[in-house]
Amino acid sequence: MDDSPKRSLMERLSSLLLREPEDRDQLVELLHGALEKELLDADALTMIEGVLQVSEMQVRDVMLPRSQMDMIDVEDAPEQFIPGVIETAHSRFPVFENSRDNVIGILLAKDLLRYYANADEFDVRDMLRPAVFVPESKRLNVLLREFKANRNHIAIVVDEYGGVAGLITIEDVIEQIIGDIEDEFDFDETEDNILPDKGGRYRVKAITEIESFNEHFASDFPDADFDTVGGLVVSHFGHVPKRNESIIFDGFRFLVLRADSRKVHSLMVERVVPPPVGGNAAGNPRNADSGKSTGTPA
Repeated sequence: MDDSPKRSLMERLSSLLLREPEDRDQLVELLHGALEKELLDADALTMIEGVLQVSEMQVRDVMLPRSQMDMIDVEDAPEQFIPGVIETAHSRFPVFENSRDNVIGILLAKDLLRYYANADEFDVRDMLRPAVFVPESKRLNVLLREFKANRNHIAIVVDEYGGVAGLITIEDVIEQIIGDIEDEFDFDETEDNILPDKGGRYRVKAITEIESFNEHFASDFPDADFDTVGGLVVSHFGHVPKRNESIIFDGFRFLVLRADSRKVHSLMVERVVPPPVGGNAAGNPRNADSGKSTGTPA
């Protein structure tokens, strides 16, 4: 009987990797072999692949585009922008002056408590933290190292002409390694699969059954090959899409809100062509007496 102690995970992996891989593809292949032999679990493999992927990715690959940034005009009075701060529930906001390309600092939502303590003496400029600017081409692993060294959580992404191209947070980078980080505002924590958003758009969980989606939006997507909206969208992409990738088909635009390397979690959906004659507008179930709720905003 073998009385030797059980080998550690690193010892078992080292044994597997005795055949030194010649390139990254071979390394990934060996790691998948380790998964099949139960030397590591799926989550560990996902994180290892995430680390390898981050070293090859650039800021432009994961940044939030400028068009989707929630920014504050320094000339606006607090009572003008505070409702938006509450609605979006972000913790940090870029503040600009005169032009959205001229970001002068970062406002922390928690600093707005001082406005309620003494509104007469509150000045947004006094509350601003320095903004960090990074180029679109910066490698994610380098940016993560800088985030850690400087204890910074957000950076403004600039293009080759110095204009604002988007923003990126430390959470965006870490999510590429460990998957999505959920907090109390995450849509996935709600019970409803379809929630109305601004501008006639809807947040839809990828696990929503196609039948339910059709009922809600008066659409007619087939469910013979796929059961869920996520499966349907991935099939049209032809790959597992990343966050902020979008696609239009059959009269709807699908924007990926949350996804990891294996699946899509949630989508932003909007109708780009009118519903068919006789159908109800998006958000109204076909059967008004069905008793099904469309949910309320999170």
